[in-house]
Amino acid sequence: MIKQEILDRLGKTGPTGLWIEPLLDDSQIGEVTIDLRLGYDFLVSIVTRRPYIGVARQDAGFRSVSSYFQPTRRELGERFILYPDQVVLTTTLEYVALPSDAYADVLSRSSYTRLGIAVNTMIQPGFRGCFPVELFNHGNNPVELVVGAKMFQMRLTKLASTTNYGGTERKYFGNVRPTPSRAADDADLQRLSRLSPDQ
Repeated sequence: MIKQEILDRLGKTGPTGLWIEPLLDDSQIGEVTIDLRLGYDFLVSIVTRRPYIGVARQDAGFRSVSSYFQPTRRELGERFILYPDQVVLTTTLEYVALPSDAYADVLSRSSYTRLGIAVNTMIQPGFRGCFPVELFNHGNNPVELVVGAKMFQMRLTKLASTTNYGGTERKYFGNVRPTPSRAADDADLQRLSRLSPDQ
């Protein structure tokens, strides 16, 4: 979508409306992207004595995926340090309600990509919540991040028609804080476990 169509939809409800709150600065809306800010909450991956993070609930000794992450919070303007090879889950500061006829690609702004932080995630049409973001530092040095800084950009792609992609039954629908992986909830894993010769 281009800027004028974004502005025409902004603040409107209904299947083609777009809601972003708070939109702190008009300059966040560019010609083809919308800048989004780093949120307050972080789930930081931690090293444990376990040999791996298990995602199959049927396995003996299965442990919740959330136990491999430590929550922490920073206030607006405070710093968070992202270390090399570290996975950190966070969200955008903004709560976004996407239209039902467009999906969003969320990318890191180039200023952060040049520091070694590459973000690339796709958000389905009709999503409601703070966008989930998976941070990873590909560089050699720790990087200082500032809560509230414009760190991400959203690019909207319009579909030919509206869709009800999964409705409110989606795993991460409506979240406002970072959520660990829910891969263990995939019905596929249960079906595959029944096919395993170990069962």
